[in-house]
Amino acid sequence: MANLVIDIGNSRTKFAVFNNSDLKEVFTDLTVKDVELLISKFQISSSILSSVRNDAEEWEAVLKPNTSFLRFSAHSNHNIQIGYKSPQTLGLDRLAAIIGAQSLFPRRNCLVIDSGTCITYDAIDAEGYYSGGSISPGLNMRFQAMHTFTGRLPLLELDENFSDWQGTDTISAMQSGVVNGGCAEVIDFIKKYDSRYPNLQIILCGGDANFFDTRLKSSIFAHTFTTEPHLVLIGLNKVIHQHNDKNF
Repeated sequence: MANLVIDIGNSRTKFAVFNNSDLKEVFTDLTVKDVELLISKFQISSSILSSVRNDAEEWEAVLKPNTSFLRFSAHSNHNIQIGYKSPQTLGLDRLAAIIGAQSLFPRRNCLVIDSGTCITYDAIDAEGYYSGGSISPGLNMRFQAMHTFTGRLPLLELDENFSDWQGTDTISAMQSGVVNGGCAEVIDFIKKYDSRYPNLQIILCGGDANFFDTRLKSSIFAHTFTTEPHLVLIGLNKVIHQHNDKNF
């Protein structure tokens, strides 16, 4: 049974085709016509759409008449116990990533670090309970903020090869602040969660996951983390299966 998963994020939209739980292909920047062709090519039977924005009507218009369609929300069928005080404001990408973590590492304490537009930290315990997390600016957002809220600092992009502990001019000083500051933040959050959750599994996802993956490989946490760039998609596909099982 083939499923189509659509994740509309802050920066881009991802489309994934699953055969049951097996991820077959991932696409970006598709048109409505492209999605119609995917539905036909892969004989899609079920679909799910998650959006952090409100512009999803064109996708729903093609998915609803052609598939068994779900619009993902905090109230969708899942096995997560949500202790978040305002579940209606919980980012859907954060919730889907938590579901994905539980799917990949059942009955395991997990910390999801999603490093994209923002860096988010979310833990789910071995019993499936989620109490909350943290949100901080992503690496490129930090560069943008320094440029926007100062008079003379230039707008930079992340230099993934930067490795100095300090800068020797303005450009390298900005790179040092973002690179070293971002890594120090991630490591400090890991230490906090590691002290509270035994046998903690750390999962990296998001656009800057590989950047942090490279640096964490030399840390004391190297044996407890994995990188899964498609964690949100895996979580959304899990919701389809849970919904279908409940309604079987």
